Amino acid sequence: MKILDLFWLFFIVMAFAPLIQRRALEAKRLASLRRIEAERGSRVIALIHRQETLSLFGFPLMRYIDIQDSEEIIRAIKLTDESIPIDIILHTPGGLVLASEQVARALLRHPAKVTVFIPHYAMSGGTLVALAADEIFMDENAVIGPVDPQIGDFPAVSIIKAVESKPIEKVEDETLILADVSRKAIRQVQKCVESILMEKMPAAQARRLARVLSGGKWTHDYPIPCEEARELGLSVNSEIPKEIFRFMTLFPQPASRRPSVQYIPLPYREAPKAGD
Repeated sequence: MKILDLFWLFFIVMAFAPLIQRRALEAKRLASLRRIEAERGSRVIALIHRQETLSLFGFPLMRYIDIQDSEEIIRAIKLTDESIPIDIILHTPGGLVLASEQVARALLRHPAKVTVFIPHYAMSGGTLVALAADEIFMDENAVIGPVDPQIGDFPAVSIIKAVESKPIEKVEDETLILADVSRKAIRQVQKCVESILMEKMPAAQARRLARVLSGGKWTHDYPIPCEEARELGLSVNSEIPKEIFRFMTLFPQPASRRPSVQYIPLPYREAPKAGD
């Protein structure tokens, strides 16, 4: 065989190898979902956003909740009988308010129990989705976050405070417009959160929690652990099935030249000893 033929054969193998690996990974994910469904007697829907790599060029691509996600989740809910519980596995930095609200309201309309599992984090729009669940399962190290709206690169509440701190004649028209949009965005998100929470708790408590989560009390990436989530009045359980963590291992981050985290991937029942 000529060297040129070997080169083309190598090129073809390298081109198709990522596709074969992706198909094998997809099969493992579906098998894992089936095991979770069999154990819990539910429909399992996973919303996982990790930094993924485009197969041919290797560029990292960060994913967020978008309209395509909401369409797919709503379709899965529609395909589920009203008597069958739904489990959502959430791992996301957030995304579009519209898409997140659509998913949350679709979950609210499902008559059977809805449970959300957060193995690591579900921020912003992910938190909005989680609020629609009858029960939230968070790992003891997992976090959710505020749902205060962001206008461009800035928190809506910060834009309003910046405008209110100056005489109006010294504020540019564009900034005044952003402040007006910010006020509307805060009211809209607060109303959305309040209406979702009223399905789960007394009206007064729902209004208070909606103001806390959407009013800009914290930075947008403030981590709310399970203990604080309970203090806020949410129904949170910290016992997550091990199969869900095994499922999460099937969503690896893009491989780099040197792994940033290393350990021996075995359960330790006792401390290692010298000579082992």
